[in-house]
Amino acid sequence: MRRKIVLATLVCNLGCSLALLAPAYAEEASQFVMKTSDAESTGEFTVTLQGENLQDLYAYEAKFSFDASKLEVVKADTKIEGFSVSPIVKNNEVTFAHTKVGKVDGEKGNIDIGTITFKAKKVGTSQVTWTSMKIVDHNLKNQSIALTKSADFTKIFSDLNGHWAKPDIMLMVDKQIVEGMDDDHFAPDTNVTRAQFATLLAKALNLKDGAGVNPFTDVAAGSWYEDTVKKAYAAGLINGVADDTFAPEKNITREEMTAMLMRAKAQVTGTKVEEMTAGASIQFLDESLVSDWAKHVVELAVDAGLMNGRTEQEFAPQEHATRAESVVVLKRLLAGVNVK
Repeated sequence: MRRKIVLATLVCNLGCSLALLAPAYAEEASQFVMKTSDAESTGEFTVTLQGENLQDLYAYEAKFSFDASKLEVVKADTKIEGFSVSPIVKNNEVTFAHTKVGKVDGEKGNIDIGTITFKAKKVGTSQVTWTSMKIVDHNLKNQSIALTKSADFTKIFSDLNGHWAKPDIMLMVDKQIVEGMDDDHFAPDTNVTRAQFATLLAKALNLKDGAGVNPFTDVAAGSWYEDTVKKAYAAGLINGVADDTFAPEKNITREEMTAMLMRAKAQVTGTKVEEMTAGASIQFLDESLVSDWAKHVVELAVDAGLMNGRTEQEFAPQEHATRAESVVVLKRLLAGVNVK
């Protein structure tokens, strides 16, 4: 009977109207700490609840808030003997309760109260917040404590482990500007087409939809990139490889990406690319490989820190840009023009 009374008290927020059995009390010396561990590649995250200087913990009810569209509750557990209520998830909140059984004293000292494990449903960063703790002593006196202890967890694409661009890629994933090739792979070292980079720019700058003009005969009506090309062209971000040819499926070169990048900066800052000045000329051994039309934008981008060389000595203007490179330069652009 004692166990039933304690559990009813703990889960009254779930629909029970049982009155509290005794006035609230306070154990000011007790503290609650949240420790975390995670496995980025698997997306499974564990929160450990710890009590410090506990006086008499007979039962407890812990509540956490989280985004149920990003995380799911896998399990909850405790090493304290007794009876647990399985985690109950409702409206982006999970409740976990446990009580000892019989006429025994509550836990004392510094102990691990319990653990709760979450699993990410998709790649990105999620937050879990420990919002409250209701504790009951062996005399059934209770205390409710409001908490705001939070932790961020990040699930990464499996092919980003150890990759140089991992931080920037994950930042742009969280901003919902870039996506993976599938749920588990980003393919950072594959090439980017001209249409794909134009799409990234349009999304990063949040270009508005509009009728627009499509001057390119190779941008077919109804193609996935038609609207993007119209928006990017109207904003002055893109030119064709010829007056009526955009070559949307062609892998973009690093100098072509640089040109689009600088036009995007011009669009945001309201300064024409032709009016921008660089502090120094190109200082790469392969400077002669940069097309005449691209020399100015390459100077500007390198001087502004938006573009680096493939190596310290070579810019590699005619080589194809990778997905990782495209994301990193976009991140630098947004940071430089204070676009959030």
